[in-house]
Amino acid sequence: VQDAASGQDPRSGGDEGSRRRWKEEISRILGEIQAPLSPLLLRLCHWLFPKLLTRLFLSVQLHWGQLEMVLRAARMPEVPLVFLCSHQSQMDGLLLSFVLLSQGIGLPRVTVGDWPSPCLRSLLQRLGGIFLPSGMAQILSDRDEGLPGAVLDAYIQEVLQSRQPLILFLEEPQASLWLADSARCWLLRVLRALRDGAVADVLVVPVGIAYDVAP
Repeated sequence: VQDAASGQDPRSGGDEGSRRRWKEEISRILGEIQAPLSPLLLRLCHWLFPKLLTRLFLSVQLHWGQLEMVLRAARMPEVPLVFLCSHQSQMDGLLLSFVLLSQGIGLPRVTVGDWPSPCLRSLLQRLGGIFLPSGMAQILSDRDEGLPGAVLDAYIQEVLQSRQPLILFLEEPQASLWLADSARCWLLRVLRALRDGAVADVLVVPVGIAYDVAP
């Protein structure tokens, strides 16, 4: 992050005013990515979500044998879990978070697409949702990522090093079989963390979600 900041404005030097401006910019970018979790909201959603599911669906089915394998994998020391998921509905992230949390795996960090409502975005961040910084999904070259890319790299490294489960959606809802630009960006962060030695390994868990009728 320091290299990216100094590379954007080499003439700024190391004066106090310059360092303060870069700290403010880094904090702003980090605020676009995530927000502190809200224990109150998490408890409230954990209580409300089963009631919502019973209103929307006749049943929610899990493959218990495969879930047992995930639970065993979650007990491996020093190896973070990365869930690569199909994406059928905007409810997928909440559903997977609820399943993992209720099974004792822990609250995951869930990559979320663009939401037009700032209030909804803020709410999802408080529940573990993480977003790309402004314009990151449209950047095609690594050289153009600048400070937002460096902050995002550092953030994903911290998530993996702390062994928080990470959920990446590979496609946009109703656009299956195509790797989304945002998914490409998130996957690149995980690969860089492995390449740079931030983590020695990750356990990749493929997740398929299907609905009889998508909500």
